[in-house]
Amino acid sequence: MSETAFYWNERCFWHSGGNYASVAPVGGLVQPLVAGGLPENPETKRRLKSLMDVTGLMASLDCPPAPPVSEEDLRRIHPADYLDTFQRMSASGGGELGERTPFGPDSYEIAALSAGLVKSALFNVIDGKSRNGYALSRPPGHHCLPSTPMGFCLLANIAIAIEAAIAEKQAGKIAVVDWDVHHGNGTETIFIARDDVLTISLHQENNYPRDTGTVDVRGQDAGEGCNFNVPLMPGGGHDSYLYAFEKIVAPAIRNFRPDIIIVACGFDASGLDPLSRMLASAATFRAMTEQVMALASELCDDRLVLAHEGGYSEVHVPFCGHAVIQTLTGSSIDAPDPFDARIRAHQPNARFRKLQRELIDEYAVLFGLV
Repeated sequence: MSETAFYWNERCFWHSGGNYASVAPVGGLVQPLVAGGLPENPETKRRLKSLMDVTGLMASLDCPPAPPVSEEDLRRIHPADYLDTFQRMSASGGGELGERTPFGPDSYEIAALSAGLVKSALFNVIDGKSRNGYALSRPPGHHCLPSTPMGFCLLANIAIAIEAAIAEKQAGKIAVVDWDVHHGNGTETIFIARDDVLTISLHQENNYPRDTGTVDVRGQDAGEGCNFNVPLMPGGGHDSYLYAFEKIVAPAIRNFRPDIIIVACGFDASGLDPLSRMLASAATFRAMTEQVMALASELCDDRLVLAHEGGYSEVHVPFCGHAVIQTLTGSSIDAPDPFDARIRAHQPNARFRKLQRELIDEYAVLFGLV
């Protein structure tokens, strides 16, 4: 068994969103940027892979092949009319099907590859081929609804992988921890009425989507009590994430006792991210990885998969991702966060931290975790 398997595909870097300036389409009074395009561009992911090449961390990783997901896999989550329209538009040059989800030629096939990275990571960990796995998936997936893409997400990568594992009786109960800075509304919607999938989302309150992610959404029908939303105040920083793990994430997962844990691993809570204000550093992501690894060790024989989601700082994501993957492997190969001192200096003061902790304590009471 390898310690950590890493899944990536060069073609995932080739997905294109067209001519945008941040999240605004170019045209009218919106002037193109010098380095134009959507915040969701290949460079954050490519630079993470490149940094691991340079430090030597890649050499300690197993990199198995990962085929695209099958049509059967896709249709467990997405209806045929959505898939057919997406495939047809992709073949004819691209377009846009939903909110902030433009795509170019071949994006259907690339999205199927991205979902395939997550599925392979999940199945190989379940099969014992690796202790844990990291999928450098692109395009991301946690906002995608069955019939509507959103927020740069074209297929529901994690949900597709989970449904395949459950359908093939590879797992009975799966926990999803989403620490992307935006609410994991797609994953929540797909599993809202299920009691075999636990969904936990830590996100900046009212960021994106603005009308989802409230604490009162706990699940429906059989899934009542299996959904946890933890909206954090903008600027909460390192302490807010670690306190939320202690008071909510860890007890919720212990109560659920999953067969495997999957992390929707976004790095857009970074203190340098253009689409958030959460002030996390590489140390924050390292600490959360240590916490989730400890839970996987305690509850499910170390079975843990991380699927890359958002993160839009080309200079900071590589260091955050390197810290996570170094932690997964137990390697001594480090890439020190060059922005750590700056982000530490921007952390909230004691009064803010106290208020955020009080809110998290209120959530824990509401969730019945204390």
